[in-house]
Amino acid sequence: MKSRSNLRLGALALAALALTGCSFIPTYERPAAPVAADWPGAVPGGAAGSPAAAEIAWSDFVTDARLREIIGLAIQNNRDLRVAVLNIEQVRAQYQIRRADRFPTLNLAATGNRQTSTDDSITSVYTAGLAMSSWELDFFGRVASLKEVALAQYLASEEARKAAQTSLVASVASTWLSLQASDELLALTQRTLATRQDSLRLTKLRFDNGAASALDLRQAESLTAAAESALAQQQRQRALDLNALTLLVGQPLPAPLADPAREAVTTQSLFRDVPAGLPSDLLTRRADIRQAEQQLIGANANIGAARAAFFPRISLTASVGSASSELSGLFKDGSWGFTLAPQALLPIFDAGRNQAGLASAKAGREIAVAQYEKAIQTAFREVADALAGRATLGEQLRAQQAQATAEAERFRLAELRYRNGVASFLDVLDAQRSLFATQQALTQTRLVQQQNQVALYKALGGGY
Repeated sequence: MKSRSNLRLGALALAALALTGCSFIPTYERPAAPVAADWPGAVPGGAAGSPAAAEIAWSDFVTDARLREIIGLAIQNNRDLRVAVLNIEQVRAQYQIRRADRFPTLNLAATGNRQTSTDDSITSVYTAGLAMSSWELDFFGRVASLKEVALAQYLASEEARKAAQTSLVASVASTWLSLQASDELLALTQRTLATRQDSLRLTKLRFDNGAASALDLRQAESLTAAAESALAQQQRQRALDLNALTLLVGQPLPAPLADPAREAVTTQSLFRDVPAGLPSDLLTRRADIRQAEQQLIGANANIGAARAAFFPRISLTASVGSASSELSGLFKDGSWGFTLAPQALLPIFDAGRNQAGLASAKAGREIAVAQYEKAIQTAFREVADALAGRATLGEQLRAQQAQATAEAERFRLAELRYRNGVASFLDVLDAQRSLFATQQALTQTRLVQQQNQVALYKALGGGY
């Protein structure tokens, strides 16, 4: 009885040593951010004391009800986001496998063996009971290091899912804005075409009555054909925008959401303003940077596993149950027993395999460091670009609005002067062409400004 008690105590001691073994994982230190301490020519923007972009839910950032509904559908149905969620489940299961490696696996085992010797006698052995096969006693932290690698991969997959949603929200918003701009440009082109058709009819009537030249008529025809070509182009662009938005949403858009708005949505304020903060904030607020850091932590832990491979690998095989030379004798009194077979393997010659494994792990960490630093630099560039847009697009939009107003008045005066015989028809055509181009540019700039707001929100880590 005393020997069994000692055996249990010994087993518990071995388990405690295995679970609290040493670790060869290098101490992790976050690399210094390879970017400036502030944004280039930064004007932080945003209301003082307002929350950071990463703390603003996308449903609070987007103020338009139609767009909020479309983004909600995309989060439910987008296939890329669904894959990201399933990747989390897969990596979580892999982490659970690695965590289970630290504990012994017990099996219910039954064996039978019949052997004939040289004197034709038959020897039989039957066993049944619990068996534990090749449980590695993790004295040097190899299994624990692999568990840390799996944990970092799991956490990285969580961050990847957040980054995927951030990108999805921004892509849906940007594509929806493009669709609205296409609707606005389509309506503008239709109005311009109607105006040019009216002008062509008037010019043809004047030509038939000898009041206009053939040159005026051909110029009017050319301008009308150009408007018809622009109309076909805008119809095609709208179809492409709608197809892209449908793919992002993951289902056909409901008719009320796909139809053009009654007024130009791109002239409204659709998004909440957000402050830029500091570049150092990106390290904790951008999901893709946190993902890269978890991958770096995993690569760092992998070095610990590679180092532990140089030390003895101790495993334990044991069984407890009943053994008998006859099948009918199993589970009878006196047939119970146990076996304990520890094994230690120390690498002596492996043709450089372990050394190559360590070199590979160290190189993997350096790669992860470079990828982490590149993620920070990319994030810095994206925020800086968006801030540059916010600083200049407003002034550009105001200037183009003033230009469009002036061109509209110019067209009105040119047409009035032509009808009174003071100016040539060429002046009217030039004013009409310039007005159409200015109105198109105004719509495009307004679209870029709205998309820049979305880009800044995404670049600052918002969207999850």
